[in-house]
Order: sequence, then structure tokens, then C-alpha cells
Amino acid sequence: MQTRRQELADELAALPEAQKRLIYREQMAIYNTKLVEAAQAAGVLSPLDFATFQDHGYMGLYGGLRENAIHAQKGLADGQHILDFMGSEELADNIFRAAQTDAKLRREQITGKYEANQAHFEVGRKVRQTIGELGGTMPEDLPTPEKSIQQLQKEEEQRLARRLQPSLFEEEESEGNE
Repeated sequence: MQTRRQELADELAALPEAQKRLIYREQMAIYNTKLVEAAQAAGVLSPLDFATFQDHGYMGLYGGLRENAIHAQKGLADGQHILDFMGSEELADNIFRAAQTDAKLRREQITGKYEANQAHFEVGRKVRQTIGELGGTMPEDLPTPEKSIQQLQKEEEQRLARRLQPSLFEEEESEGNE
């Protein structure tokens, strides 16, 4: 199993950036779902509570920037989501933040909105600290991709559809060779 895991990791590393973004964005959705469950168990219940909770995670990871500041820094229009305009490295940073916050909330059985917010902020800050210690680029300094995840998904669907449709020319070529 360890060999297969390494093979999968190698295959993922070799993928083009657009495909990595699609995979990581899907993973981010899964980790956010788990994080919502853990936050709810801790007492983060209303949509406003959860928005505040999410902001605390972003503030920790992005050096104090709230979601709306990240949105503005990326130059996004109303209705565009910051997660849909992150590169694979930035998405990976956020996946790690979400996964570790989920684990911390559950492991330490954190209860209360304030405590959950603080835990999310602290995890985000530790992830940021680790990025700095490794000499990495802070997430707010990473480039914003030009294409959204939705644009990449549409392009990928079109690419797959083209591969599934047989070429009309292939039949003509094989008939001419008979």
C-alpha cells in the first residue's frame, strides 16, 4: 500500500497545475464539510457564526487578512469565491488548515464559539508560521490564477468529451488503407 501511495503522490505531482487545482479544490470542499461538522459540534451554529469562524482561520493563515480583504486583494468580482481562484499551493495550505482545525476541535473537544474561533485562528497561524520556517511563499503573496475552478472544470469536460467522440477522419483513414 505504501508503494501505491507513493505512486499516486508522484502522479499527482506530475499533473499540470490546472488538474492539481481541480483535485485540490474538490478536496477542500470535502475538508470544509468535515470542518463545518466539527464547528457545529463545538457550538458554531448560525451562518453568521460560521462566517466568523472561517474568518478566524483565514486571519491566522493570511497574517490578519479577513476573507473580504483576501477577496479584494485577488481582485475578484462579487459572487466569486476566493477558493475558486487559488492555485494548488494556496489550496494545499488551506486544506492543511482545515484538516488540522477539524482534528483539533474534535481531539480537544472544544466547545463554544469563541473557543472554536480561537482554535481556528491558532491553527491558521501555525500553518503560516510553518510556511515561513520552510522558506515558503505566504498565501496572500501567491499569484491569483486567471481562470476560476468553474472555467477549468468546463475545459476539462470539453477535453474529455472530445476524447470520447471518435474522429470521423480515423474511419476514413482506416478505410483507405484496406
